[in-house]
Amino acid sequence: MIDSHSHIYCDAFDEDRDQMIARAREAGVRHIIMPNENLESLNRLKAVRDAYGDYVSLTIGLHPEDVNDGFASVLAKMRAMLDAEPWVAVGEVGIDLYWDKTWRDQQVEALDEQLHWCVEKDIPFILHCRDGLDECLWVLDNFGGPLPRGVFHSFMGTVQDVEAVRRRGDFYFGVNGIVTFKKSAVKEILPVVGLDRLLLETDSPYLAPVPHRGKRNESAFIPHICDFVAAQLGVTPEAVSDTTDRNVTELFKIEL
Repeated sequence: MIDSHSHIYCDAFDEDRDQMIARAREAGVRHIIMPNENLESLNRLKAVRDAYGDYVSLTIGLHPEDVNDGFASVLAKMRAMLDAEPWVAVGEVGIDLYWDKTWRDQQVEALDEQLHWCVEKDIPFILHCRDGLDECLWVLDNFGGPLPRGVFHSFMGTVQDVEAVRRRGDFYFGVNGIVTFKKSAVKEILPVVGLDRLLLETDSPYLAPVPHRGKRNESAFIPHICDFVAAQLGVTPEAVSDTTDRNVTELFKIEL
C-alpha cells in the first residue's frame, strides 16, 4: 500500500520516527508521500528524505492555513526552489475557511498561482479544501488554460460535490480515516468516486481510523482504511490496494 498523504516529518514523530517507519513497512506500506505546509517544513521534509531515501516523496506548496499578508514573498521563495528538488506535486494547497475567513481572497490568489506551477512543471496538485469548495471550483473555472491533474485530499463532500468536481476535470479523491468514523458520510461517495479515482491516505498524525480513533495517527494504520473501503465497495482489500497504488503512481509519476 502507498500512503498518499502523511505528515511524517512533523514534530509528533520526532521521538520515534524510526520505529514509526518500521511499523509502516511491517504493515505493508511501501511508499509515503509527504505534503508540505510552509517554508519551515521544507527542511524537515528534506531531512526525512535524507534519512529514508526513496521510501518517501517530497512535495512543495503553501498550506492555506499558512496564507497571510506575507504570502506573496513566501510563494516567491518557493517558486525559486521548484527546480531544486524532484518534487512530485505542488501541495498541500487550497482553501480553508473553517476557522477563519480573514484571508479568503489571499488563499484564492495563492491557490491560483500554485496551480500554475503544476502546469509549468507538469506535476499534480494536492488540494486541501475545507469549507471552501465554491472557492476552489471558482479558481478552476477561471484558470485560463488547461487544468493540471490533481487530487482532492481528505474529500468530505457530498455526491453532488463529487459531480461538481468532475465537471471541471478527471481528478482523484483522497480518502483517509474519516471514512471509518461511525457518523461519517464519506462512505456514501465511495461508489460514485469508484476505485479508479480513489487514493488512500492517512493524513497522519491526524484523523486516526477506527479502531485507533483519538490516538496519534501513523502510516501503519492505512490497512484499516483499505479494509473498510473494500467492505463498502464489496471487493477484496487486495483489489483496493492494487488499484489505489496504481492510481498514486500514475498521478504522481513515480516508479516503485
